[in-house]
Amino acid sequence: MAPATPASASPPGTKDVTAVMFEWNFASVAKECTNTLGPAGYGYVQVSPPAEHIQGSQWWTSYQPVSYKIAGRLGDRTAFQNMVNTCHAAGVKVVADTVINHMSAGSGTGTGGSSYTKYNYPGLYSSFDFDDCTAQITNYADRTNVQNCELVGLADLDTGESYVRGAIAGYMNDLLSLGVDGFRIDAAKHIPAADLANIKSRLSNPSVYWKQEVIHGSGEAVQPTEYTGNGDVQEFRYAYDLKRVFNNENLAYLKNYGEGWGYMSSGVSGVFVDNHDTERNGSTLNYKDGANYTLASVFMLAHPYGAPDINSGYEFSDNDAGPPNGGTVNACWQDGWKCQHAWPEIKSMVAFRNATRGESVTNWWDNGGDAIAFGRGGKGYVAINHESSSLTRTYQTSLAAGTYCNVQNNTSVTVNSGGQFTATLGSNTALALYAGRTNCCSRHALRTATSVMPAQAGAGVAVRVSRCT
Repeated sequence: MAPATPASASPPGTKDVTAVMFEWNFASVAKECTNTLGPAGYGYVQVSPPAEHIQGSQWWTSYQPVSYKIAGRLGDRTAFQNMVNTCHAAGVKVVADTVINHMSAGSGTGTGGSSYTKYNYPGLYSSFDFDDCTAQITNYADRTNVQNCELVGLADLDTGESYVRGAIAGYMNDLLSLGVDGFRIDAAKHIPAADLANIKSRLSNPSVYWKQEVIHGSGEAVQPTEYTGNGDVQEFRYAYDLKRVFNNENLAYLKNYGEGWGYMSSGVSGVFVDNHDTERNGSTLNYKDGANYTLASVFMLAHPYGAPDINSGYEFSDNDAGPPNGGTVNACWQDGWKCQHAWPEIKSMVAFRNATRGESVTNWWDNGGDAIAFGRGGKGYVAINHESSSLTRTYQTSLAAGTYCNVQNNTSVTVNSGGQFTATLGSNTALALYAGRTNCCSRHALRTATSVMPAQAGAGVAVRVSRCT
């Protein structure tokens, strides 16, 4: 058995935010890399599973592969290769959502024309390549049941077999040959960590970035920490707790968020406000939660813990409904596409995160309730007002004196020689400043207001507010 390869610390490089383009087709992803993701500073784009899968309009058909050909709903091999090349040209790396725990639950003809039956995938797998337990998983306190039986009736691959490991590695190596930079391992909890380590050791780049879906369950036999030797692991508790705090508790509780809450170490944790599963099952916030969702995303991107995913999907009332237009996105905010990655409040925080990378939380302030503020050393500062009324106060930062752009609303804020500034935040709004972003206007003239906001009593600080014309 090959030893686990050393995990890379959260996505390598200076840009660690991933836009998860759920069920976007590859041609649409390519355009968005050029138009939005690259310019905004996203380091990665994650695409939905590219392998041939069962037919059907539902989104989850993408998670029932029938072969390892790139021939799914979202595009063929040529479209995939073009997407990778286009995203790379825009400075964005590509992560492929990879389904390697199982195959399909039924029989038929796949999206690429392959005939199959459950346990028999001609030219790839036969019944000998699947685990002997052909019943559904029923007991998460039993490791054997979780890892050898069938997840919702899907044919469970015997990843302890050398042939199966080689076939999976062959698929992943094919994706690597097309330029893929990393993998999200779907249902990793249902694959022994040692099996994944062996598969990873067979890759042409065994140190490639990957993050593993291992949902934490208290008292369960399989725990996320078992997988950190292979790479990053998604920290689901982060998203669950953000929902509770933003909906029902006080933002002040977030002061020691991350390891202080018992989570895995920051360097191996993938975090998110929601993903395609949790936005549908209600365990996390989602786009329907309005300001709570937006502000939670601002907090995640401003705070240094983990490597963040921004979920970008589509409106749904039917939890099974597949993507509008079969995955073609003609324009953001049309045809039901939500494009959370491009919401101004969220998109602007990607550059904030890149600029503040490596800096710990400093100058924490809270009102004991739903208003918080904190710095990222001398490189950035963020304030979030989740109270029901506006808040005016003077904030203490470690920023150098000067004028900064509040990227949340495109207004300018002046920090004095003592690192202080005064600002008013409306209810459910945020403020974010970072070093290097001084002028809010890229293609517009800067119009400076003639009036100066009065300093708070005793603070001796005044702020000149500028807006783009």
